Amino acid sequence: MSLAIETTGLTRRFAALCAVDAIALRVERGTFYGFLGPNGAGKSTTIKMLTGLLACSAGSMSILGQDISDPAKALEVKRRIGVVPENLSLFENLTGREYLTFIGRMYLLPKATIRERTAELLETMGLANEEKKLALEYSHGMRKKLALAAALLPNPELLFLDEPFEGVDAVASRVLRDILRRCVERGATVFLTSHVLEIVERLCTHVGIIARGKLVHQSPMAELRLNGSLEERFLQVVGADQAERQKLSWLEADR
Repeated sequence: MSLAIETTGLTRRFAALCAVDAIALRVERGTFYGFLGPNGAGKSTTIKMLTGLLACSAGSMSILGQDISDPAKALEVKRRIGVVPENLSLFENLTGREYLTFIGRMYLLPKATIRERTAELLETMGLANEEKKLALEYSHGMRKKLALAAALLPNPELLFLDEPFEGVDAVASRVLRDILRRCVERGATVFLTSHVLEIVERLCTHVGIIARGKLVHQSPMAELRLNGSLEERFLQVVGADQAERQKLSWLEADR
């Protein structure tokens, strides 16, 4: 079994807070992996460590077979991955075309390849008619689509997506789902976080659930479905009983 992501004891502390607590991820190549958890569970912190944006406090990470604690290997891995972060950080004084051209140059892609892929991505994302606008003039959904276009531009082996469907309309969401399915079909690995369990259950082949910094579930989606739906399993492992006890007094009172 070839792994795209493997972690051992991966931990991140912020002073007294342990945001990610000794998790052991095993993500096979060519899979669509859904990484789920409540708000504040440690999902975005985990992605930041896996993509080299944040150092771990303890443990080890292997991405595409490389130990990214080695700076030289980490740089090589970054050429082979694409990332859509939770907080979009675009160069807002560039147009969509200029931004994608810049990203392509950072990946050292040939100029002809950058031109061809940029044109296709702008068209596919519905941004071709907006290419003269600066990114700062884009709506939230348009910014999401531009960020995903930038992540797809280098044709990555591994794609990290932190809430890519948030703020995206239904038409764009369908386009994004189709693109991501094709990425996996051609052998790429997708590592996705999302609060929309329906999308995760529809797209993902494997799932991991993190709660309070700990990895509390990890399995193929087909195995999880043998014992109920994704929502049922998610609520079970993150503490649904406690959530069900939280009620608003004025909604319980008789009129």
